[in-house]
Amino acid sequence: MSRLTLLLLSLSLHAGWAGSFFLTDFLHELPTPATGPQFDTSVPDNLTSLVGKEAELNCRVKNLGNRTVSWVRHRDIHLLTVGRYTYTSDQRFEAVHSPHSEDWMLRIRYPQKKDSGVYECQISTTPPIGHQVYLNIVEPRSEILGGPDIFIDAGSTINLTCLVTYPPDPPPDMVWTHNGKVISFDSPRGGVSLVTEKGAATTSRLLIQKAVPTDTGLYTCTPSNVAPDSARVHVLSDQTPAAMQHSDASPQPRGLHVQVLLLLLLLAASAVC
Repeated sequence: MSRLTLLLLSLSLHAGWAGSFFLTDFLHELPTPATGPQFDTSVPDNLTSLVGKEAELNCRVKNLGNRTVSWVRHRDIHLLTVGRYTYTSDQRFEAVHSPHSEDWMLRIRYPQKKDSGVYECQISTTPPIGHQVYLNIVEPRSEILGGPDIFIDAGSTINLTCLVTYPPDPPPDMVWTHNGKVISFDSPRGGVSLVTEKGAATTSRLLIQKAVPTDTGLYTCTPSNVAPDSARVHVLSDQTPAAMQHSDASPQPRGLHVQVLLLLLLLAASAVC
């Protein structure tokens, strides 16, 4: 026990009842030895949020005492909040804290992809200590795997997989089109089927059996709540590659070889004569 505490204890014993209350209040305010503010590292520090959907970064601090908590954006070392006050002109950012709570949150309304990056929660100790939180702002997208050009042998099965990532909700509907026309699964063409698996990432698989040249064209996958994606399918017949090879072969070298051979024969004949 320090000399100051012993002195106050002696004074309180002489001062009586009132002094005891003063001593109790004083000791309550004294910092606990070897104890200071600490970050609760069990709180997630790697967050993913959708474009336009409100994001909250939480910093939980224990034994804060009379220190303050601030949020700083690493990209431009910009001070965003101090305590319960917001220090940026960007009104999308807001400091959120409930009285007697250990949580100090940074709320971002209508986040954009440029808001992705590292944010640091800082405590005003000497020197300041900080805890970093990484925020990744993503936007929903669809992608036909293997695109934009897919080559299929005639007679084989066309297998197109559309992957939908980060949708706000699993797409209620998945529409496939071929050259702008909705693909019908009960058309006379036959052999067309669709398998869709919904979840955090949704996959939709279009299967077209026994591909023929007329199946060539632009295929588009359109989820009902995400932007579409397209891929162009090329159905190759057995004759097409061979025909292309023959057409690529130039007759000029063969004609040149014949001319050289005739010239040699003429020279040989003249030598005999």
